Amino acid sequence: MFGRIIPIIVKEFIELKRDKWARFRLIVPTVVQMLLFGYAATYEVYHVSTVVLDLDHSEESRDLISRFSFSGRFDVVVVHSQREVTKAIDNSEAAVGLVIHAGFAALLRKGQNAPLQVIIDGTNSNTALIALGYVNTIATEFAQNYSTQLVESKLGVRGLQAVHVTLEERPWFNEDLNGQWFFVPGLIGTLTLVIIVNLTAFAIVREREVGTLEQIMVSPIRSADLIFGKTVPFFLIGLGEVALIVAVGVLWFQVPFVGSPLVLLLGSALFLLSTLALGLFISTLCMTQQQAFSMNFFILNPFFILSGFSFPIASMPKVLQWMTYVNPLRYYLVVIRGTFLKGVGIEVLWPQLAAMTAIAIFLLATSIFRFRKSLD
Repeated sequence: MFGRIIPIIVKEFIELKRDKWARFRLIVPTVVQMLLFGYAATYEVYHVSTVVLDLDHSEESRDLISRFSFSGRFDVVVVHSQREVTKAIDNSEAAVGLVIHAGFAALLRKGQNAPLQVIIDGTNSNTALIALGYVNTIATEFAQNYSTQLVESKLGVRGLQAVHVTLEERPWFNEDLNGQWFFVPGLIGTLTLVIIVNLTAFAIVREREVGTLEQIMVSPIRSADLIFGKTVPFFLIGLGEVALIVAVGVLWFQVPFVGSPLVLLLGSALFLLSTLALGLFISTLCMTQQQAFSMNFFILNPFFILSGFSFPIASMPKVLQWMTYVNPLRYYLVVIRGTFLKGVGIEVLWPQLAAMTAIAIFLLATSIFRFRKSLD
């Protein structure tokens, strides 16, 4: 058996050696996408364009405005009329508008609630929600500090202040809540999925399209030998791609890796088997490379969306949550983030590893069956 498989494996590597463009696509686009997504994909928002209308002109209002200006989250521009605020929001010149009404300081000095009007451009709901959270944080901190100062100035007793609850944050595994530490490990799975599925699907469809697949099948090589001979090189290439992306994440983005390399290797191997089987399955459904391209687009996009990479699975409708259980990328993201940031082992990650094993076996069996049937 191995005597029949090895020539096919050698043939695939010889084709890769001859195809300079294929070698280029395996390395350069991967690194470029890793760098682009690593910097661009983030939930953190800085320099939110903000207009402020101060109708109170008090020391307290100026103090509040300065907190927004020096936070680093907002680019503040002070305007002088409600019309200017409306125009800035309507023309998308500002994403946030703050209006401090007259009497703001007077209410604070009386110990009463002083409203701060916040106008948000909801056309970009993601930025709007994040910016609103920053506004709430700054306003709450201002209110607490002012309350303390007001009590001390009236009572003249240091430490006697209004009772309030303070939030003491203690993030685990990512103390600075660095967004890159969350996204970069996830990119390893998403980029690997796209690269390996495309390689597998297009390689076999290309063989069929040019007629060489039929020439191979009239030789003593069995269909199972051909399948393993075509997929083993892509498996090894996939391991190389994972190693390349991991190296970029660790060395360039400084994402810590605190887990076991063997656990990561095992999880990556099972994920690669799943993606190879998926690519092989796509190849059995398509007769031309154009069909394979369309099928890849149809399958890979839902896999990405339903993986939990960008959108929380718990926030999805129940039907979509059930669909995520057949997505190997969902489980691989748990493995890779767990090994990178938490350092957990097989005793914690075994459900994800078992799920990827089951998916790989099912897809491989189905793909081999369909592949044999398509050759008959």
